[in-house]
Amino acid sequence: MQETYDFLKKAETYYLATMDGDQPRVRPFGTVNIFKGKLYIHTGKKKDVAKQIETNPKVEITAFCGDTWIRVSCELVEYDRAEAQESILAQYPSLSGMYTVNDGNTVVYFMKDATATFCTFGCEPRIVKF
Repeated sequence: MQETYDFLKKAETYYLATMDGDQPRVRPFGTVNIFKGKLYIHTGKKKDVAKQIETNPKVEITAFCGDTWIRVSCELVEYDRAEAQESILAQYPSLSGMYTVNDGNTVVYFMKDATATFCTFGCEPRIVKF
């Protein structure tokens, strides 16, 4: 889990894929945080992505950094505790104008049953589960 977190932080931008009915949707994200032994991401509850996650919590995340890329398959589980929101928002002060703890819009998810696949051209993929 730590290695996945470190990679996503270093990449700065990762792409989250969800399903909208039978149509895949991909968008850039940047928030990632470890809190109480789990890897979290954040978004706005009013966004379509949150509605898609609620309907189907199975997602994939991908990012590219240097000559390596990662693909994370997991289920996202909403965690509505204020301290989890505080923890991730503290890591991203630039979001303070859009999100605050318990504002009814801030939502954090932890990754459940995650499989991270690290790939580099010419090498066998390396798989990490958490």
